[in-house]
Amino acid sequence: MFVKHGMNSGFSSLASSAVLRRQQFLIRSLKGYSVSDKIRMEAVKCLSGGASLEANAESVLRTITPSLDPTRHKGQAGKIAVIGGCREYTGAPYFAAISALKIGADLSHVFCTEGAATVIKSYSPELIVHPILEESYNISGVNDEGKRDISKKILSEFDKWMERFDCLLVGPGLGRDPFLLECVSKIMTRARQSNVPIVVDGDGLFLVTNSIELVSGYRLAVLTPNVNEYKRLVQKVLGCDVNDQNTHGELLSLSKQIGNVTILRKGKSDLISDGEKVQSVSIYGSPRRCGGQGDILSGSVAVFLFWARQCNSAAERESTISRTNPTVLGCIAGSALLRKAAALAFEHKKRSTLTTDIIEHLGQSLEAISPAS
Repeated sequence: MFVKHGMNSGFSSLASSAVLRRQQFLIRSLKGYSVSDKIRMEAVKCLSGGASLEANAESVLRTITPSLDPTRHKGQAGKIAVIGGCREYTGAPYFAAISALKIGADLSHVFCTEGAATVIKSYSPELIVHPILEESYNISGVNDEGKRDISKKILSEFDKWMERFDCLLVGPGLGRDPFLLECVSKIMTRARQSNVPIVVDGDGLFLVTNSIELVSGYRLAVLTPNVNEYKRLVQKVLGCDVNDQNTHGELLSLSKQIGNVTILRKGKSDLISDGEKVQSVSIYGSPRRCGGQGDILSGSVAVFLFWARQCNSAAERESTISRTNPTVLGCIAGSALLRKAAALAFEHKKRSTLTTDIIEHLGQSLEAISPAS
């Protein structure tokens, strides 16, 4: 469930309600009130705070999830790339990439180090794995000029694929090797130049916290920090400790300071802000806090972000839904779906619930909200 906060929330709600009434009148006047129109109007209503809290998040899920259409070809439902995976961490990129497929993306790529590639491939033949990244230990005898050549080669290899991706997810299992992070910084810069949406999680947040210019002012970026990652961001950007007495105002300030980048602060309630307002997703999930759920969330947000952008483009053509920041919609949908899947998995596995159990319930949870049509 999500609700709005902010200094101008009252005025915004009145304005949104007026827009909603005009849109409803326009639809009835033109073609009648179809089921498709009704679903879209529910999403507009939820964003103005007019629907019940839990139903609002479900309305977003229903609205931005595309129907299964036999006329669509492979790739139209989303092509996601995960940048992460090193010799120590192979589970996180797998969880994120396979979650994207389980939700409904058509293709999921993983760009990782050679030491991680074989392991990740062994987890699933569904993933397309590219072992192009390098860590310092593997090039310890190479001089600075040689390292620059390796870096250029890595970027060149990634450039071959860049235009194919609908969203990049940077960070799961990335590690903190200096050379590796330097190369990923260049990949993020190139993605930004190409206007490719970027979701940043895990070690990607470590990179961004120390190089905030990588995402500053980029409205297509989403940061998904946990408690500790959020604390480091606040200290770095706002120069103070986290203020638990002013969570919404602080999140608004943090997002604005980074140039209205969307931030999904994970917690008991997930708080989401693009610097304009704060929204909360509080659907009950699971008391079992197994590692890897953040990877599911980031993979989910990457897919929903692409779907939300598609939905907004269609809405602009049809004039049946108000323009809404798709990064916020993607975060709402990803958070809500993870919580529902976690609750369903816990219902079956209880204390034995693992991340893989939650992943297996993603599709079921989404279909329960947004039946295929």
